[in-house]
Amino acid sequence: MRDISKKKTAIVTGASSGIGRAIAGKLVAMGYEVYGIGRTFSDETSMKEGFHPVICDLRNTKELLSAVREIVKIRDTELKVLVNNAGAAYYGLHETLDPEKIQEMVRVNLEVPLVLTQQLLKYIRENKGNIINISSVTAVSSSPHGACYGATKAGLMSFGRSLFDEVRKHGVRVTTILPDMTDTALYRNADFEADDADDAHLDPMDVADAVGYILGMRGGVSVPEIMLRPQIHRIKKKKN
Repeated sequence: MRDISKKKTAIVTGASSGIGRAIAGKLVAMGYEVYGIGRTFSDETSMKEGFHPVICDLRNTKELLSAVREIVKIRDTELKVLVNNAGAAYYGLHETLDPEKIQEMVRVNLEVPLVLTQQLLKYIRENKGNIINISSVTAVSSSPHGACYGATKAGLMSFGRSLFDEVRKHGVRVTTILPDMTDTALYRNADFEADDADDAHLDPMDVADAVGYILGMRGGVSVPEIMLRPQIHRIKKKKN
């Protein structure tokens, strides 16, 4: 029988800024105890009641595993949600990348979600919880000047599809969200950024609201994938 004294808990990677920060805030507002993993946190983020910053470099697997094991050991924790959100992106012609940038994108965008899900799935299964992967619209289209990034996000989408069929019989819901151009720092290594017009980019809260929608569905209903796109397709070139 479920222990109602336990707090429903969520883990969110990349929770210090952008989409991850918005998702963490949404989950706190929905009554979750949120453990947000990131490399640095502002005082404003850290002071939110119900939000617990976990400082960790996701690229360090040993450090990451130690951090999540400490979370699940907390006695009043009932892990209900894992949001694999953290992302790394480098843009340009593929031949201009270097092995370190390629390895970082593969590690953060794909390997970390695979490892985290493997480590935490038994707890989420016990609680009939949710795994939410933040992929990208580039997972389903060609991505010139972002071929490696798009490939990692396509891999994450493929993982979500297979995992859904693997665990749905256990009551676990798996959803992949595919956002288009979102006003975040993801494009800091690019020569372009989100256009300023409200209808030409997504806001991080748009993705957070999609997470809220997924978690608000009645039991027995699953949303395997959601694509979010701005009404207008337009980007802005950065000034030199």
